[in-house]
Amino acid sequence: MRESVRELKIATYNIHGGLPAWTSQAKKQMAARIARVIGEIDADIIAMQEVPLGGSETPDVLSQLREATGLYAVEGPTLDTPKRRYGNAVLSRFPIRMARTLDLSFHRREPRGALDADVDCAGQLIRVVATHLGLSASERSTQVRTLLAAFDNSALPVILVGDINEWFVRGRALRTLVSHFRRAPAPRTFPTFCPIFALDRIWVHPGEWLLNVTVHRSDLARRASDHYPLVARIRMPAPKAREVEP
Repeated sequence: MRESVRELKIATYNIHGGLPAWTSQAKKQMAARIARVIGEIDADIIAMQEVPLGGSETPDVLSQLREATGLYAVEGPTLDTPKRRYGNAVLSRFPIRMARTLDLSFHRREPRGALDADVDCAGQLIRVVATHLGLSASERSTQVRTLLAAFDNSALPVILVGDINEWFVRGRALRTLVSHFRRAPAPRTFPTFCPIFALDRIWVHPGEWLLNVTVHRSDLARRASDHYPLVARIRMPAPKAREVEP
């Protein structure tokens, strides 16, 4: 673990299930490939979407990533059946004190959700909210309102990350988010063979914590998923010294 926390690296990564893998050997290679990309990024906290979480027909990729990286891990399933568990996840260098899941499913469309984790960064708690929104505009708009209602009254700093699935620069979901968060850079992450859409986003509150946002582009990342990882650097204020009574 890192001894001091002044500057953190935060990432969000849609691993696309590690890409399709039909044999047991290919599934192991899938997780190893994603683990190597995570190693390249070297983030303090990384949120992931489309993560296989186990089941009789699905590998537990998160467990494999936790073992390969040595990071703390927490899951937020959006699909949870005996055959297949699948959804969001967070890996962290720092202990995860509490985690909650938020159901963002919309009518009969694909189940969606958010994973809301309290991460203890050397005594400073921050909320990391990892999500993957839906494919229709009305779905995303409803999901964003639900998300914002969940942490509008939070006393903790909030980092909202994930695959927002907003294809249009002035989409309703993005306009609503920008009304609550300071506007942040949004470089293109999808698809990896020719990135033209900024589907993956990172927002930080307080906004002045955010230093920069970049895309992690490497040959390995290009092959590992259809999304490039998005990486932000944030600077947390030094904790206030406790007053000592005379």
